[in-house]
Amino acid sequence: MKTVVTISRIITGLLFIFSGLVKAIDPKGLAYKMEEFFEAWAMSGFMKPVMETLGHYSLFFSIVMITLEVAVGVALLIGWRRKLTTWILFLLMAFFTFLTSYVLFSGKIRSCGCFGDCIPLTPVQTFTKDIFLLILTLILLIRSRYIKPLLGEISGWVIMLLSIGLTLLLQFYVMRHLPLIDCLPYKKGNNILELRKMPAGAVPDKYEYQFVYEKGGEKKNFPVSALPDSTWTFVERKQTLVQKGVNNIPLINDFSLTDEEGTDVTESVLNEPGTCYLLFIKEAPSNLNAWIKEVKRISEEQKSKNIHFYIVTATRNAVKSILDKANIPYDAILSSDATAIKTAARANPTLFIMHGPVVALKFGWADFDKVK
Repeated sequence: MKTVVTISRIITGLLFIFSGLVKAIDPKGLAYKMEEFFEAWAMSGFMKPVMETLGHYSLFFSIVMITLEVAVGVALLIGWRRKLTTWILFLLMAFFTFLTSYVLFSGKIRSCGCFGDCIPLTPVQTFTKDIFLLILTLILLIRSRYIKPLLGEISGWVIMLLSIGLTLLLQFYVMRHLPLIDCLPYKKGNNILELRKMPAGAVPDKYEYQFVYEKGGEKKNFPVSALPDSTWTFVERKQTLVQKGVNNIPLINDFSLTDEEGTDVTESVLNEPGTCYLLFIKEAPSNLNAWIKEVKRISEEQKSKNIHFYIVTATRNAVKSILDKANIPYDAILSSDATAIKTAARANPTLFIMHGPVVALKFGWADFDKVK
């Protein structure tokens, strides 16, 4: 049994550290996934006011969860406070298993984001992984007496505090400078217009349609091949999914740019020859002093070179007020969906240097001084 506990301890500890660090390079990714869960539960009517309130603290929960994962993994490996560690481990795995089962069986969320965007897993894979880890966790909880500390009390505390501190520092760093490893569809070198297209070999969803008509107070369903005569009055159309499609969602399926008149200018902007700059500002930030002067410098330099400088935002009026007050020149303020901006730009704001539709460079606001 001691050998089983040791193997379980090593596997679980390493997986928790790996899972935490993979998400620590992009904590906002997990925060946005948490928002999905809170929104899904709120929409289903489950404690709606509470879920809506918790959704506003998703980033805080993300940072805490990631840090806790790494800390528990390290504690397992060094045998630190075995009873406390195994109980926290069990509660975490019970919670994770609940989340992955909800994803798998409800179908309301596409994935749980267990390993972030860099290692996407299907709902079946994540649920299977969590069942396996839950079994290992139960072994560790029941046989925790076989977990022996590898370090003394003081050394154990030092390692734990270091692991927590470094994990927190990593997360706060990437929220200013962008993820260390970019696994998103808007990463450097990607062609945005190409990734908006349907993937090769895509199979569309197949639907069956029923048309509801009424006559003399009676309602009946009719297939599209046998619609009734003009004496019947149309009521509604019902759509039923017959067969789920395969590979039929583009990697970028929600990104578009519209001008002040509401015209879609995505193709015209991204097909411009040469270089253009896109400054993504999801919403009016509070840290203006940290980047506003650099943005003004960059925009003025590009204007002198006749290079287009566009603002992309989900809050046009608020952002326009900030830029105009700072006397920052720009070619246009383009509107885009907030969700698309959250995916494209993990820092608020983020600067894209585009070569046509290709992302040449990306800078988080803390690195705007490096843009030459």
